[in-house]
Amino acid sequence: MATRKPVNESPTEGLRRRFRLHPAQVVVVGFSVAIAAGTVLLLLPGMTAPGRVTTPVDALFTAASAVTTTGLTPVDTATHWTFLGQLLLIVMTQLGGLGILVSAALIGVLLARRLSLRTRLNAANEFRAEGFTDLRKLVRTVIGITLLIEAIVALLLFLRYLTHYGWDVGRAAWNGIFDSISAFTNLGFSLQSDSMMRFVGDPFICLPLCAAVILGGLGFPVIVQLWKEWRHPLRWSMNTNLVVFGTVVLLLLGAGYLTIVEWDNPGTLGPLDPATRVLAGFFASVMTRSGGFNTVDIAAMNDESWFASDVLMFIGTGPASVGGGIRVTTFFVLFFVMLAEFRGELQVNIFGKRLSRAVHRQAITVVLVSVAAVVGPTLLLLQLTELPLGRILFEVISAFSTTGLSTGITPDLPDSAKIVLAVLMLAGRVGPLTLGTALVLRDRRILYEFPKERPVVG
Repeated sequence: MATRKPVNESPTEGLRRRFRLHPAQVVVVGFSVAIAAGTVLLLLPGMTAPGRVTTPVDALFTAASAVTTTGLTPVDTATHWTFLGQLLLIVMTQLGGLGILVSAALIGVLLARRLSLRTRLNAANEFRAEGFTDLRKLVRTVIGITLLIEAIVALLLFLRYLTHYGWDVGRAAWNGIFDSISAFTNLGFSLQSDSMMRFVGDPFICLPLCAAVILGGLGFPVIVQLWKEWRHPLRWSMNTNLVVFGTVVLLLLGAGYLTIVEWDNPGTLGPLDPATRVLAGFFASVMTRSGGFNTVDIAAMNDESWFASDVLMFIGTGPASVGGGIRVTTFFVLFFVMLAEFRGELQVNIFGKRLSRAVHRQAITVVLVSVAAVVGPTLLLLQLTELPLGRILFEVISAFSTTGLSTGITPDLPDSAKIVLAVLMLAGRVGPLTLGTALVLRDRRILYEFPKERPVVG
């Protein structure tokens, strides 16, 4: 007997119902297929520059990095790939970046239909998401804002490349477009072999890139709300307040610390004038938000700077963004929980609103799972290579948080280690989305209670 198709069922819902796929599973399958397709395309003739050889593992690694908008690469993007190869990389990046934003939006819509009416109303009020139930409007909004920001940044970079550096129109336009997309998607691929080091003292290059990275890391719920209500901060949701507050605090603290620690380092900020040192320190802090560009030599940084960058990369960006990490909201939720515990308060209040107790457990779960996702590959890479812990940990966290910064060890890693990092990039990209979805759906009520007891903690 044929199953009757529900009225007004979309093709996506029909496919999901037929194969019984969880919304998060659709995202994992989609990204995996995109990586596989990108790997095959990168191995085709005409993608690799004359005299260069692309191995299957390097193609897989590069495709995974592009689709997940990570930015780690085993080859020099500027010289290894032809124009066609570079075009393929930036197309994969753009599709991957939009796929992340749209996938997050679609999962939110799909989940909303499975939640209770009260939960749906609370979510709509929390995110000011009146239009989020209109799928077409939501997708148009995400794509429209993405393309608008990228176009503005590309124009600014194009004019600078053209007028100040004397590049021809074609080179200036292609670099402007490539760098703009790479920045907003928080990728970090560059058409210069030294990333952005030649522009270390140029604010007209560095600041637009920083702006694009920051905006791309806020997340589409925050961008949409700021777009509509930037003049009315009192109407901002707790999510928007946490992301904006956390981003500003982490950027300033990171910039201050990295600038101070590297101030006299002859391999990084030491040779620069004071104003350029401040700009370079701020740029370095922004790029740990999942940006991936660098204007100073990461390999020459002090160990203290590597560790600070590890922490900033691990925290990452806003939820439902093109960045990675445990998310700014997760970190500051736990911070305010700790603050309430120190004060002896029974409720956790953030920006004039009470935090749901279920979020406490969810934040702790995300952090512990993320720590395991970093520790496991770190131990594995220590066995596969003879590199020191500091460099391995930096590379692993960069891959997991889809940041793309590197101390320069990626090209020299054995194929087995590259495969581990490629899998980690995919896990770091879809993991928070998948885990977050699972945590939202696993709201099970137990009809009985065990006796309460308190173990000694600390």
